[in-house]
Amino acid sequence: MNPTPQSAAPRPTRAFGITWLGQVASLVGSGVTQFALGIEIYKRSGSVTQFSLLTFFYLLPMALVSPLAGALVDRWDRRKVMLLSDLGSGIASICIWALLQASAAGAWKLESWHFYGPIILSALFNAFRWPAFQASTTLMVPKEQLARANGFVELASGVGQLVSPVLAGVLLLKIGLEGIVLMDLSTFAFSMVTLLMVRFPKPPVSAEGAAARGSLWKEMGLGWRFIRTRPGLLGLLGLLAVVNIVMGMVMVLITPLILSFTDAATLGKVMSLSGLGMLFGGIAMGVWGGPKRRIHGVIGFVLLAGLPLMLAVLPPSPWLMGVCAALFLFNIPIVASCGQTLWQQKVPPDVQGRVFSVRRMVNLLAAPLASVLAGVLSDTLFEPWMAKDGALANSLGPWVGTGTGRGIALLFAVLGAVLVVQAIVAWQNPHIRNLEEELPDAEAGAASAVPAAVVQASH
Repeated sequence: MNPTPQSAAPRPTRAFGITWLGQVASLVGSGVTQFALGIEIYKRSGSVTQFSLLTFFYLLPMALVSPLAGALVDRWDRRKVMLLSDLGSGIASICIWALLQASAAGAWKLESWHFYGPIILSALFNAFRWPAFQASTTLMVPKEQLARANGFVELASGVGQLVSPVLAGVLLLKIGLEGIVLMDLSTFAFSMVTLLMVRFPKPPVSAEGAAARGSLWKEMGLGWRFIRTRPGLLGLLGLLAVVNIVMGMVMVLITPLILSFTDAATLGKVMSLSGLGMLFGGIAMGVWGGPKRRIHGVIGFVLLAGLPLMLAVLPPSPWLMGVCAALFLFNIPIVASCGQTLWQQKVPPDVQGRVFSVRRMVNLLAAPLASVLAGVLSDTLFEPWMAKDGALANSLGPWVGTGTGRGIALLFAVLGAVLVVQAIVAWQNPHIRNLEEELPDAEAGAASAVPAAVVQASH
């Protein structure tokens, strides 16, 4: 007796779970490789500049190609786009492995810049992965479960940040960089297998998508036009951009701040503790699902994220800084998950690739901007101000302290205040505060409104 279609097709959330599992493996594998490669470049060159260029050559190409990636994600089958991304990233890893093998065989002297080509190649392919995954999540997960699903996506990011540096340090000693690259290839293969096991629903055509059909250039511009003409979404984009810049500055400055009063071994423990904050934030969001009004989750937890940063002005203590960093990062997955859910609910599925790529481009550009701001503000303003004979030594010195690192501590407090003020300003903006009522949900924006995702055994 043949099964009915309903019994033959598992729930769409199962397709999301299988896909998510593959992406976690790929994310951890890539994180370990990039961390180990950074160590290798620094060992070979001894140059902080060449070390930092690794991140530059990964983020900048990804940001620049994001609008094109979004347009193509909406044109093509999103599952195949993710398969292509894994394949391209795998080819980049093979190139790195070949470089290491050629160098070991004495074919040529391997220089740090030789790695930049494969890194750029990997970045170009990875620019397609997350817009495709995030846009497909809208179709695979019921509307009422989107926040939980996004919490698990943030959990994957937290796991990657927590596990990758530890694994890289251990595996470099055990199997070397060549072995790590081969392990990374196995994670790409696993991700591809999980993608071959599922089918993503095809998004229905919306009025916005139909109106934007035409040349690739015209379709690339849709993402920005869609956001610009919706004040609530534009305000949400600005709010989350500020959060990303602040988080980027915190992640850059926490190392010199902690090293100003303790050693490198303690720094590692503090960073692990702070990573647990993001991990638990992702778990909490996955279990809880966030507040019913998602905009409350965004604005409220942005405000809560700013409060721990203000505690940096207290007398220096590694454990105090670890707890403050953990509390700060705990809020980030909740903010990101609630924000992502709003975007998924308000943007039609067939244009999400283009809209989400604009968001991703803004987020990626926030990282280098944060690095520049962190260096300029700390070195030219805050650290000189809080030196023993600095401009603010007499007025703020009794409360903040003076000397190395206290300027960064004051900057942390200012960044915390920026988040609190930004949350209050966002709440005062009626377009942001009333986003969920002002902008109706997109048609067919949940898995229940479209054909169920089909999970099938691979052959």
